[in-house]
Amino acid sequence: YLALGQPLASGVWGLLECLGFVGVLVAWASLVFVIKTEHYFEELCEPNAWLTGNTTLTNFKAQDEKFSLIFTLASFMNNFMTFPTGYIFDHFKNTVARLIAIFLYTTATLTIAFTSAESALLLFLAMPMLTVGGILFLITNLQVGNLFGKHRSTIITLYNGAFDSSSAVFLLLYEQGVSLRASFLFFSVFSVWHVGCTFLLLPRGHIPYPLPPNYCYGLCSGRDSREEEQKTVESKELEGQSEFVSPKEEIPDPGQQKELHSFWSYAFSRRFAWHLMWLSMIQLWHYISIGTLNSLLTTLAKVSIYTNVFAITQFFGVLCAPWNGLLMDPLKQRYQKKGSKTGFSASAVALCSTVPSLALTSLLCLGFALCASVPVLPLQYVTFILQVISRSFLYGGNAAFLTLAFPPEHFGKIFGLVMVLSAIVSLLHFPIFTFIKGPLQNDPFYLNVMLVLVTLLTFIHPFLVYGECQRKEGPPAIA
Repeated sequence: YLALGQPLASGVWGLLECLGFVGVLVAWASLVFVIKTEHYFEELCEPNAWLTGNTTLTNFKAQDEKFSLIFTLASFMNNFMTFPTGYIFDHFKNTVARLIAIFLYTTATLTIAFTSAESALLLFLAMPMLTVGGILFLITNLQVGNLFGKHRSTIITLYNGAFDSSSAVFLLLYEQGVSLRASFLFFSVFSVWHVGCTFLLLPRGHIPYPLPPNYCYGLCSGRDSREEEQKTVESKELEGQSEFVSPKEEIPDPGQQKELHSFWSYAFSRRFAWHLMWLSMIQLWHYISIGTLNSLLTTLAKVSIYTNVFAITQFFGVLCAPWNGLLMDPLKQRYQKKGSKTGFSASAVALCSTVPSLALTSLLCLGFALCASVPVLPLQYVTFILQVISRSFLYGGNAAFLTLAFPPEHFGKIFGLVMVLSAIVSLLHFPIFTFIKGPLQNDPFYLNVMLVLVTLLTFIHPFLVYGECQRKEGPPAIA
C-alpha cells in the first residue's frame, strides 16, 4: 500500500509546493500594492507643484520606476539562472538541486521578513534570490509528471499553473490582516518541511521516463543509490528508443549518433530557435503588462479594488493550466493508436500533440494583448482572465513541449537555456517602461499596437511544428 501511495503523495506534495511557495513574482502588481502600504521607497514620491482644491497631487514616477527596476532584475534572474540551475539538476541530481533551492528561498524570505522602509534596497537582493529558488523548486517538481504515465503532460501543466497561482497568496494573507513580516517568517520556518519531503517523497536522482518495472524511491526504496541510478540509465535508453525526438529528420548512422545526441546539436536546431522566439515574445508581453499594471490602475481607478480582482484571477491559474495538458495527452494517445496502424513515428506523435497547444497559446496571448491595449476599466476584467489563462498555457506548454521535443538527459539544460535567452529579451521591459513613462507620457497605445503585431509572429512556430509533423508522417504512410 505504501508503494501504491508514494506517487500520489509525491504528486500532491509537488502541487502544494508549487501552489503555496514558488511563484511570488507572477502577480507583481499585487505584491507592489502590499509593499507600497509598508511605505517602501515612499521618500521618492514628490508633491506636484500645483494643487486641486485643498489636495496636493503626488508624483509616484520615481517610486514606480524603482519597483519596475526590481521587477526587471528579478524576472531577468528568474530566467537567466535557470540554465545554471538546470545544469545542476542534470549533473548533481534531485537532492542537491532541492537543497540549493531551499537555501536560496529561505535566505530570501528571511531577508524580506526583516526589511523595512529604511532598508528597502535589500529587495534588490532578496527578490532575485526568491525567484531563483522558486524556479529551481519548479524544475525539480516537473519530473514528478513521469510517475503518472499517460497523464504526464497534464501533471506538468498543472504544476506550472500552480506556480502562477501561488502569486496570490501574499495579497490574500495581507487582506486577512496577516502582516508582510509574519507571512515571510511563516514561509521561512516551513522550509524545514521542504527538507523532510526532499528526502522522503522524492528520489536522490532523477525520476526516469518511462518508469522501469517495480520502480521505488524515497520511503519505499530499499535499494542503494547505485541500483537506483542503473534503473534510471536503463529507462533513459528505453525512452530513447520509444519516444525520442531527434531535431533532424533523417535517421542518423552510427557515425553521426554521438553528434546528434550532444546538447549543442539541439541548442542550435531550428526547432529550438523558433520555440525560443515564441516564448520570448509572449513572455515579454506578460512582463510589460504585469510591470505596468499597478501604475495603470492607479491612474484609472481605485487601485485596491482592481489589484484584489487581479490577485484572485491569478489564483485560478492552477485550474486553467491542466486544460493544456488535457488537450495534449488525449491527442498523443490518439496519434499513438494511429501510429500503431500506419507506421506513424514516435517523434511525430510527440510533436503533433503539441501543435494545438502552441497555436491556442498564441491565440490567447493575442486576445490578452488586444484587451490590455484598450484603457477601458470594465474591459480589464477580461484582460485579467485572458492573462491568467494565456500565462498558464504559456509556461505549461513550454515545459511540456521541451519534454517531448528534446531528450530527457538534456531537459534541465534545454529548459534553462531557453529561459536564459528569453530573459535577455525580457530586459527590454525596463526601457519600454521608461519610454512609456517619459516620451509617451503614460500613453502606451502606439507601443501596444506594435507589440500586438509582433505577437502575430508567434503563430509561425506552431505552423512550422505542424509542417515538421507532416514530413515525418509522410514516409511511413507511403511505405
